[in-house]
Amino acid sequence: MTNTATHNAASPAATAEPHIVCSDLVRIFTAEGVEVQALQGLNLRIDRGEMVALVGASGSGKSTLLTILSGLDTPTAGVARCAGHDLLTMTRKQRVQYQRHSVGFVWQQTSRNLLPYLTAAENVAMAMVVAGNKEKDRKGRVAELLDLLEIGYCADRRPTEMSGGEQQRSAIAVAMANSPEVLLADEPTGELDEATSFDVLEAMRSVNERLGITTLIVTHDPAVSEHVRRTIQIRDGRTSTEVLRRSHVNEHGEHQLLAEEFAVLDRVGRLQLPDEFTSALGLKERVRLALETDHVGVWGADRPSRESATDASPTSEGEVQP
Repeated sequence: MTNTATHNAASPAATAEPHIVCSDLVRIFTAEGVEVQALQGLNLRIDRGEMVALVGASGSGKSTLLTILSGLDTPTAGVARCAGHDLLTMTRKQRVQYQRHSVGFVWQQTSRNLLPYLTAAENVAMAMVVAGNKEKDRKGRVAELLDLLEIGYCADRRPTEMSGGEQQRSAIAVAMANSPEVLLADEPTGELDEATSFDVLEAMRSVNERLGITTLIVTHDPAVSEHVRRTIQIRDGRTSTEVLRRSHVNEHGEHQLLAEEFAVLDRVGRLQLPDEFTSALGLKERVRLALETDHVGVWGADRPSRESATDASPTSEGEVQP
């Protein structure tokens, strides 16, 4: 794996509120009398300046979460805060201001990011006009963002005159026009080839690193993990696992990127075991648990309990084998 994970910008004091906080978040949709729980008590915390990837299968709830964080939808219950805003109690006027100034959004489809009859520079400027920024502040800001994303040469080009990668980098510039605190991206590389996807993700990493903007990327593309230090998997409307990456210097003085996967434990002690674990061990509806001195043992329900295994003998880890 290519070692391209970013060193995130330094975070403020640990006591500062994370930029994204979700606690027991629930979203229920009702259609023709049938209720569907898209989010089922989801918990999430993303600190200031982090760049995080959120992955999950179709229907897992990741897109629902993103629409809530962007202010396009409202949760049914729970807590959702982003950039210091309570997303459950905001008025319509506050929601508009939040979307214009506090959060930036990049869609997968270019048609949702850029107006086709405007150039890249004009698209960025238009976002500033809508937000009420003064004309004297626009020109310098537009040039600054296009240069930061290495597409200054596209300033006078319309979307049809740009490649897919150039269009998405222009979209990032539009999302950043009003200096938001949080950048949200929904499948930003979904319509791009591998090489172009790499360039766009590196552009997002550069924005995160240089400006310190908190960035959340929702994706099904596993290559995104190469560009972030934290990947969160969502399954059945809850966060299930996290992969954390860190740099390590081996005995030869070479830098290596180490990845370690963790199960997410919620406030009431629930966790989701990865599918490959449950399949390999044949775990189904019920499991046996045993508390050891330094770990918890998990066994299938068809395995005899410790009390009934009269001929059992302890293993080196303190587990009991029949």
